[in-house]
Amino acid sequence: MKYPEELKYTKDHEWARIEGNHAIVGITHHAQSALGDVVFVELPKIGRVLKTGETFGVVESIKAVSDLYSPFAGKVIEVNQALVDQPGLANQDPHQSAWMIKLEILDPNSTEGLMSSDSYSHYVETLK
Repeated sequence: MKYPEELKYTKDHEWARIEGNHAIVGITHHAQSALGDVVFVELPKIGRVLKTGETFGVVESIKAVSDLYSPFAGKVIEVNQALVDQPGLANQDPHQSAWMIKLEILDPNSTEGLMSSDSYSHYVETLK
């Protein structure tokens, strides 16, 4: 799997598309594949402030329940209600239409630990 180069990644299998002082966050293709068919998504309330690594929601599949972790410090400014209404989108288009939250980045330095597409691809290979 070739992961989109414009995204940044975490070892917890979240991705972030950083656009100035905002970012869109979701789970990776690897995460949705490992979970199987996603049947439920719980996302945070708008306005919630998250620390780096803090749990912001849950994804439930027919196989497992998995926490979602904030890739950096930020304030939730939008959630993807379409994904809550149709959780299966996470399996169909994890890097685009199945985004989960939009964050206002509170500490630009907190994004420095994210991986590039190549680094994440290599990381995923080490998990096999």
